[in-house]
Amino acid sequence: MNAQTENDDAPVRVIFRKWKDSGTVIALFPGLPADRRGNIQCYEHIGQHGAAWYAGVIAETRPAKPEEYESLRRELEAAPYNYRLAIRRRAR
Repeated sequence: MNAQTENDDAPVRVIFRKWKDSGTVIALFPGLPADRRGNIQCYEHIGQHGAAWYAGVIAETRPAKPEEYESLRRELEAAPYNYRLAIRRRAR
């Protein structure tokens, strides 16, 4: 999965969530399709880019606080990904 594929000039919408069981943070990209089944792209420190079922992840996570997702945000905005992020609370 490639970084910044929606429109390279526009910020990419991202939703940061925290898993209830492990406490790790996941970044969901609701505007970036991952496959033909309707999954979206996601990113975690461990595992990095992958596909996620939005509703399933929302059910198993809670909103991440800025201090909880800060390191993941920095990772996504740095090379080699260089995302320009637009942080949101929910997909529309």
